[in-house]
Amino acid sequence: MTVAEATPTLHDPADTSFLGHPKGLGYLAFTEAWERFSYYGMQTLLVLYMVNFLLLPGEVESVAGIEQLRSLYGGLEGQAFASAIFGTYAASVYLTPILGGFLADKVLGKRRTVLLGAVTMAAGHFLMAFNVTFLFALLCLILGSGMFKGNIASQVGSLYNPDDLRRADAFQIFYLGINAGVIASPLIVGTLGETVGWHYGFGAAGVGMLIGLGIYLAGQKYLPREHFDVPGATEAKAKEPREPMTSKDWLATLALVLLIPVMAVAIVPNNQIFNAYLVWGDQSFALYWGDTKLPTSWLVTLDAIVSVSFLALVALFYRWSKTRWQEPDELSKMIIGSLFSMGGMACLYLAAATTPAGEKIGLFWPVMFHIVNSIGFAHMLPVSLALFARLAPKQINATVIGLYYLAFFGGNSLVGYIGAEFETMPVTRFWLIHMGFAAAAGAVFVLFKLFLAKRLMGDAHSEDVALA
Repeated sequence: MTVAEATPTLHDPADTSFLGHPKGLGYLAFTEAWERFSYYGMQTLLVLYMVNFLLLPGEVESVAGIEQLRSLYGGLEGQAFASAIFGTYAASVYLTPILGGFLADKVLGKRRTVLLGAVTMAAGHFLMAFNVTFLFALLCLILGSGMFKGNIASQVGSLYNPDDLRRADAFQIFYLGINAGVIASPLIVGTLGETVGWHYGFGAAGVGMLIGLGIYLAGQKYLPREHFDVPGATEAKAKEPREPMTSKDWLATLALVLLIPVMAVAIVPNNQIFNAYLVWGDQSFALYWGDTKLPTSWLVTLDAIVSVSFLALVALFYRWSKTRWQEPDELSKMIIGSLFSMGGMACLYLAAATTPAGEKIGLFWPVMFHIVNSIGFAHMLPVSLALFARLAPKQINATVIGLYYLAFFGGNSLVGYIGAEFETMPVTRFWLIHMGFAAAAGAVFVLFKLFLAKRLMGDAHSEDVALA
């Protein structure tokens, strides 16, 4: 069998029935929107649910396996225990896609793996309705996300021929679906959970996952055949010649691997939003509209709206600025992002430092935090992924990109570890520590810029530089 014969056939690469793209893109984008709706809705409620209900005396005793888990964390109680559980959960969802990718490549194929992941996640959401199955529900969500996360995104690119220029635009549409789900979920899932009942919120997340599953099933006929389904494809691909790695390739790989723990430290300030920041906001922010208290989870919707807005605004700024000045390369943008991340932490420090004891914190400084931090986010996460994609040797590009996500495993583990200390220290010191994380990461980015950027990246041309 030839390589050409082993290549999966596209459903219809000339299809333009969905916003100028194949119809399959629409099904994938709406599936992902509902999956993110369920995922972020549940994640928004998780710490608040544990602190305000599940881990309280009279409830926590009914959770199967909770005392065994507590012993692993050194006997933590209350908010500290909740933050530690959240950190482990949030970190684990970035490890299981490795298992999901293996399952898709070697056993089930992408479509069947996505279906299994969606069913497992839906089960996890509904199991959150019962105290006794709480930890099993988290396990289902971790495993389900691992099977779902990478495999649905990879199907987007498979809709297009290699020379089809619509691919980049397709991923923008796909990520719009993600952002739509992130913005909507706290308004629906969060509001139900906080104002009606926690289990109603988790139930709504489960319904969202089932809607996503239904959309994905309906779109099966519009998705291309998989490489997995074609007999002899793996053997044919294995016979293709591979270029050897050069010394520059090995240096680039080493540099990127060393950047992974630095990125883990850099993302801690941003990712603490779902953990200790929500607990602090729930306890201390003046979240009122007149006499009505607003759900704390709406802070996540605020952050999502601001983040999406500044992703677009920063990208437009660099498109405008490069017509007048040389555009900074990826490392320079990451240094800028670290400075803004420090500024965001400074806003939270000022919120705590300028509010008299016993008074609720006004929303000026928290809103400023979301604005300043979102500018930093726009310079950090998308740009760092672009840096990895640019420098990763083509012989092991996919592997190196997969390693990039280990930064999120490390970062979220730190979020849980540091978040567990929230109630043991002054709030001002807590956010100064996070400012220190941003500063330390920025300092290492500067060192990489000074000593490795020229050798690995050469002279940055505007068309090669990732937009934020």
